[in-house]
Amino acid sequence: MYNNALSFLRKKYNLLFDYKCKLIPKEKIFLPSKNFIDKVFLNSNRNNKVLNNLSFLYKNGRLGNTGYLSILPVDQGIEHSAGYSFSYNKDYFNPENIIKLAIESQCNGVASTFGVLSMVSRKYAHKIPFIVKINHNELLTYPNKYDQILFGTVKEAWNLGAIAIGATIYFGSQESKRQINDIANAFQYAHDLGMATILWCYTRNNEFIKNNIDYHNSADISSQAIHLGATIQADIIKQKIPSNNLHGFKNLNFGKFNNKMYNMIGDNPIDMCRYQIINSFSGMCPLLNSGGESKNESDDLYDALLLSVINKRAGGSGLIMGRKAFQKDIKEGIKIINYIQNIYLDDQITIA
Repeated sequence: MYNNALSFLRKKYNLLFDYKCKLIPKEKIFLPSKNFIDKVFLNSNRNNKVLNNLSFLYKNGRLGNTGYLSILPVDQGIEHSAGYSFSYNKDYFNPENIIKLAIESQCNGVASTFGVLSMVSRKYAHKIPFIVKINHNELLTYPNKYDQILFGTVKEAWNLGAIAIGATIYFGSQESKRQINDIANAFQYAHDLGMATILWCYTRNNEFIKNNIDYHNSADISSQAIHLGATIQADIIKQKIPSNNLHGFKNLNFGKFNNKMYNMIGDNPIDMCRYQIINSFSGMCPLLNSGGESKNESDDLYDALLLSVINKRAGGSGLIMGRKAFQKDIKEGIKIINYIQNIYLDDQITIA
């Protein structure tokens, strides 16, 4: 079945499979590898406990010891409301089933809320790496307000056995300065305690939409968010794959831009993702791209595989996907996650 799905994608998106990046050659970035932690983080300021926890994450699961990561993220009960998110599969109102999905699909780790992970920490924290998402945008305030606020402390995450904390910053928003300060301090404390850090580097500002064109996920703006995330010492970055190369800074006329930077970004999705990676300290902070929202079973499968091909060929470190997996029957969710993992285990899918 995997081979059939991949054959279909090869026929439909042949240019993605055969494409070679020339604007930013692969030799310019740090690529995923079995010894990635030794190659990149050994000379950093991360202490031995952080390196141990990063090693636990990188060595666990089906992608263990490959340099690639498969992480199940489920915080949509807060971000999108529990009823909306879990009505597709009521089993996931039960926190244990979230962990079971991550374990049975052989993910490297599972990222979720304080509430979810604390309810099952004694039973599972030693079996699969826990990543506690420490801040969220809640949707019960009326009218809805889009702001990431802390839901607990770094010490709480450490106490329940987490190997890492995760956080989101809405770069570009009115609240971004406070969020940057909150998370920079949280990341420093997490590193002091020996935990790794993962940052969801998203952009949000109504002014990023102009003449009905949405620049939130343009290659240049999304990549600068990544660079800011790496700057506050995120060990791993999560970002959406760019949806366009429409020169957001230039067309919105803000920030700093020039033709040299735009000459580095091609229109091929792999080129756009490669630009994200070079902004992530040349790949020293591994880039995980998000899997996006769930649509339907067949579309979700092909969409996830396609995003994985783009990420891998660009030099990324994996696809971090939640809704496409947990909003389905557990067997279907496991299949989709395993198919994604197959992309990163497939030697025929090379770095562009």
